[in-house]
Formats: sequence, structure tokens, C-alpha cells
Amino acid sequence: MRRLLPLFAGLLLLATACTTAPSPDSKAAEERWRPKPGLAWQWQLSGRLDPTVDVPVYDIDGFDHPASAVQDLHRRGRKVICYLSTGAWEDFRPDAAAFPQSVLGKGNGWKGERWLDIRRVDVLTPLMTKRLDMCRDKGFDAVEPDNMDGYLNSTGFPLTAADQLRYNRLIARLAHERGLAVGLKNDLDQIPQLLPDFDFAVNEQCAQYDECGRLVPFVTAGKAVFHVEYELETGEFCPQARELGLSSMRKRYELGVWRRAC
Repeated sequence: MRRLLPLFAGLLLLATACTTAPSPDSKAAEERWRPKPGLAWQWQLSGRLDPTVDVPVYDIDGFDHPASAVQDLHRRGRKVICYLSTGAWEDFRPDAAAFPQSVLGKGNGWKGERWLDIRRVDVLTPLMTKRLDMCRDKGFDAVEPDNMDGYLNSTGFPLTAADQLRYNRLIARLAHERGLAVGLKNDLDQIPQLLPDFDFAVNEQCAQYDECGRLVPFVTAGKAVFHVEYELETGEFCPQARELGLSSMRKRYELGVWRRAC
């Protein structure tokens, strides 16, 4: 009996270690940035990057900027979001040729861009994984996946709400596995279902279309809502934005340096 006790104790310790040791995914979740409501931000996707705007959060193009730009923003005390288009193809990206014609749909209104057939997760998962790897490897803290509401648009594919939910959750999971926070871009209709999967929201023009109240669940959950208007003056939307707890500013459509914060 005395001989078996040490063996039993060793097996018990091994079993305990196996059940309590954190998985890589849980470790990434613990370390992931979780932006809180009210954080000021800068969103710059065109022009030469100006790192001197006195805000705690920057959202910049993931392809256009090297790791050194992200590191510089970190040295200045900023968190940095990696902008990617995950729901549309762009002919000017370095990986554009990797997308087969079969997943390219109608144009989405921007030059050189076409909607993706998000049902084809067999094709898109490895492509998006590489893009998210790029964001992680450059040191970004989060990702803003764009064009995540194709099912509401004329894409050339019979996309459904269920297709969109599955794809959006896939992108969120891939981001989280890499330790990146992830934001839900627009897609207001699916906020109730997707709120648990996303760490913050990014919205364009909710004030112009009288939709900002639909973003309140993010704020209530302690998650930031990064919001811009293009056509309204700040006096027309900032009072409501402050009341709702949104991180709001006015930008021009080209998303250069210029901004007018609430």
C-alpha cells in the first residue's frame, strides 16, 4: 500500500495539472486588449500616417504600415487596430491573386473591390488566417474586419443572415486565437447575436441614419463603440453620442489625418 500511494499522488497531480493548465486560446483571451467605452480614437486609412494625434487608440491599414509604425505608436502610448477587408476582395492588395474567381462577386461601390462569397469558408479561412497572422506579427492589438454585412447587399451570391453569422464568428475566433481583439463593423441587425463574439464595435453614420441606439448593447457590456460621421456637423451628433457613451468624431470619406472629435 505504501508503494502505491506515491504513484497515486503523482497521477493525481498530473491529472490536476492537465485540467488546470491554461490552453493557448485561454491565455490569448486573458492577454487580449478589451477597449472600454469612451476611448478617443483616430482612424486614418489614407495619406502619410500622422502618429501625433493625442488619442489612446489608432485604427490604421494593416497592409500599408510596417511593424515599425505599430511599434512607434506603442511607444507613444497608443493601442493600434489593424484595418482589414475580410468580406470584400481588393485588387490592390499583395495577396489579391490568391483569391479564385469563383469567390469574387459584384462590386461593393469602391473602386477595385468586389464582395466575397463568404459561404466558401474552405477557400477564405486560410486566406484570412494569413491576413490575421500579419496583423499579429506586426504587433497590432486588435483588428477591424470590414465589409462584414454582405448579406444585406447585392453581392452576386444568395447570402443569408445565417451565412453572415457563421462567417463573422469565424473571423472573430481566428482573431482571438491570435490574441487580437476584434471589432464588429456596422452589421447592426446582428448585434444581439454577435455581441458575445466581439470586443468592440466600429460604426459609420449611425447618427445620420438614426441608428446609434442600436449600438448601446456594446456600451452596456463595457465594450467601446468607435463611431464616425461624414456629413453631419459635430453639433448635430455629439450630444447624443456622449449620452450613449460612444467614441465619436467626424471624418472625411477618404479617412485621412483630418478629424473633429466630440
